Amino acid sequence: MRFRTRAIHAGQGPDPQHGAVMTPVFQSSTFAFNSPDDPGEFDYSRSGNPTRKALEECLASLENGTRGFAFATGMAAETTLMMLCNAGDHLIASDECYGGTYRVLMSVMKTKGIEIELVDLGDLNAVRHAIKPNTKMLWIESPTNPLMKVVDIQALAKIGAGNGIITVVDNTFLSPYLQNPLDLGIDIVVHSTTKYINGHSDVVGGGVVVKDDKLAEQIYFLQNAIGAVPGPWDCFLVLRGIKTLALRMEAHQKNAQALAEYLEQHPKIDNVLYPGLPSHPQFELNKKQARGAGGMLSFYIKGGVEEAYDVLGKLELFSQAVSLGGVESLIEYPWTMTHGPMPEAARREMGIEENLIRVSVGLEDVEDLLADFAQALS
Repeated sequence: MRFRTRAIHAGQGPDPQHGAVMTPVFQSSTFAFNSPDDPGEFDYSRSGNPTRKALEECLASLENGTRGFAFATGMAAETTLMMLCNAGDHLIASDECYGGTYRVLMSVMKTKGIEIELVDLGDLNAVRHAIKPNTKMLWIESPTNPLMKVVDIQALAKIGAGNGIITVVDNTFLSPYLQNPLDLGIDIVVHSTTKYINGHSDVVGGGVVVKDDKLAEQIYFLQNAIGAVPGPWDCFLVLRGIKTLALRMEAHQKNAQALAEYLEQHPKIDNVLYPGLPSHPQFELNKKQARGAGGMLSFYIKGGVEEAYDVLGKLELFSQAVSLGGVESLIEYPWTMTHGPMPEAARREMGIEENLIRVSVGLEDVEDLLADFAQALS
């Protein structure tokens, strides 16, 4: 089945008991055993739930994997994966990682004895040089948040495989509709399903997909032991959102492309960061490994922090809020919002400055979005 068909049907057949076309919400914490030594398929909703199972099977299908795992939040999914590392292991991560990822790496995992090293993953020689005998995991974002840097996923997967390193790609920005890292040789894909996969800014969740059976068993053990799983209503909402993922992503990136082209020509904008622009440093690389550029863009505005605050305050259709991937357009100020938890020096080293603005381009009429920016920048 092709993507749009799988988004609607994978893991989501009619309910065998009553024939319900939509996956029911199994709002039950526990399930009856057939006998004391025969629990049946489900016994307790931390370990598994029919509604969650449908979501997990759909996620696995969309990422061309064999096992999917749903979590209560994207950070719950990330933290669980990082716990595949033990004290004394070495983890290499992108030096442009999301602020929440940076926080759990530096303030949680590092304190537990895991050695964390941030590396420019666009420099393959730097990655090879950073590898040590105890390197366990390579953590990748592409495009990065919020600087929209694209890295060579297939090349990094080969480096990881050649050194026995688990490779992870955060695929939240492009979604499985536009990019499938497992097909490029990556071991694990992680998502904040809060974002494009759900797409309606009304639920938080996380997802993980793998192909390898051994990794799948390790992740399931951690998922069940830690218990950071979503409830059935959250799973139902994400499943409902998934059904329109393909349609939404096409519209998101169409609007984002138009806005990026408009901003690139505006005299008050210094630089636009969007992989769909030919001016983007990794424009060709993104075309090679993805099927589109997505709905996220960032830009540096001339005039510094004062001008940034002025534009943020004048925009009417772009709500000032963290998160992304919903049908509505959002705008945020990475310096104090998504990347505020990072030390100032780390932010500046990454390239996050006081005049950087990140945009999640929604599904409104693009002419209205362009007009809103025109009046805010006037």
